[in-house]
Amino acid sequence: MEFRFSGTGDSAQVPRFGCHCPACTRARVFSSHQRGPCCAEVSVNGRRYLLDAGRMDLAHSCELERPAAILLTHYHADHVQGLFHLRWGTGEPIPVFGPKDPNGCADLYRNPGVLDFQPGLKPFRALDFDSLSVTPVPLNHSKPTLGYCLDDGGTRLAYLTDTLGLPLETERFLRDWGPDVVVLDATHPASHENPRNHNNITQALDIITRLDPPRAWLTHISHELDAECLANGVELPPKVRMARDGESLSDWGRHAASDSLQRVSLPAHRLV
Repeated sequence: MEFRFSGTGDSAQVPRFGCHCPACTRARVFSSHQRGPCCAEVSVNGRRYLLDAGRMDLAHSCELERPAAILLTHYHADHVQGLFHLRWGTGEPIPVFGPKDPNGCADLYRNPGVLDFQPGLKPFRALDFDSLSVTPVPLNHSKPTLGYCLDDGGTRLAYLTDTLGLPLETERFLRDWGPDVVVLDATHPASHENPRNHNNITQALDIITRLDPPRAWLTHISHELDAECLANGVELPPKVRMARDGESLSDWGRHAASDSLQRVSLPAHRLV
C-alpha cells in the first residue's frame, strides 16, 4: 500500500486568511509548512483511490492519474469542494462512496456529471476493490461521517477524520481489527478544552494510547495547534507524528530533527 497525505489542514487551512500568528507567518515563508484541506490518496497494484476531495486542484491531479474510486468521509464543503469542478469532466464515470446523507452537499447529487455516486455505505460492511479491502466505521461529527479501515493484505491503516472521540462500537472494532497505522483527527491544541466536532491533541493521544498501534499520524491540524507547537516545543510520543502535506508512509522519521521544533506540550503520563 502506498499512502500519501494530500492535505493535513482544517477548513481554514494553514496559513489562515488574514492571520499573522507565528504558524501562519511561517507557512507563508516556507511552503513545506502549509496545510491544505484534509485528504489523502492510496495506491494499490497501480490503482489510485482518493480519501476525500477537498483540494481545489483535484481535477488536475485526476487528469494526471484517474482515480479508481473516491471515498468521502462526509459532505462538509472542505472535504468535497474539489468535486464541483471535477464532475463536469468527461470519460468513464468515477465511483464515489460515502456515508448515507440525504442532503449531501449543494447540488452534487442532482448534477453529478462524471461522478457516479453509490448508495450510502453501511458501517462495518467491507467493500472489496481488487486488492484493497475497505471497511467503513462511524465517527462522531456534525454530519453523518465515516472513517475507513484499509487493508491490502500487508498493511492495515485506519483513517479517522473528522471526529470528536470515537463511538464505542468503532473503538471496539479497531481494537479487534488491529491497525498497523492510525491516522487521526487532532485539530485543536491542548489549550482548547471544550472542542466541538474535532479532537484536541490530548484527546487524540488518549485514543492512540487505547488503540496502541505501532504508528500513528495526526491530521486535520489547525493553525492554532501549529502555533502552540511552535510556542511550547515539547515532544510527542515516539510512535506518533504530526503529518505534513505530501508525506507518505515511507517518510516516517525523515523529518525528525525539524519536528523537534514544533512538538506539543502534554502531561508526562501521556508520553508513551
